[in-house]
Amino acid sequence: MQQELRVAAYAVCVRDAEVLLARWVAKDGTRRWTLPGGGMDHGEDPVHTVVREVEEETGYLAEPTTLLGIDSIRRSWIGRLGVPGDWQGLRIIYEAQVTGGALRNETGGSTDLAAWHPLGSVPSLARVGLVDIGLDLWRTRPPVGRSRLTDPANG
Repeated sequence: MQQELRVAAYAVCVRDAEVLLARWVAKDGTRRWTLPGGGMDHGEDPVHTVVREVEEETGYLAEPTTLLGIDSIRRSWIGRLGVPGDWQGLRIIYEAQVTGGALRNETGGSTDLAAWHPLGSVPSLARVGLVDIGLDLWRTRPPVGRSRLTDPANG
């Protein structure tokens, strides 16, 4: 079985009752809103990852202020030669505040738009589950940093 682990860092940036999101473009062309952030380079510190990714995807300089939690996601697949695969994503989620820069869209990356969205409109957006997990962590601040949305104890 082929195993793969991807570690990434994301930011929950909320100001004036709006959340900063980036629109992710999947390989099949599907577009859904996500938290700004992404994969950690080998040897990179997670705080540096989230700062770098927020700037790449939104144009903003951001300062992480709180570690909100860590989320884990897992997917299985069958490869071209019938070899099973097991992918795990470890997502480190920070609260961050914008400290500079200017809003702009990423070019040539995994996202195509960046925008502030009213918190009340988030449920109506086409979005990835990470947005809900990040906002849940931001709102509830669980002591062990695990969202109730992914905690198996919550059914």
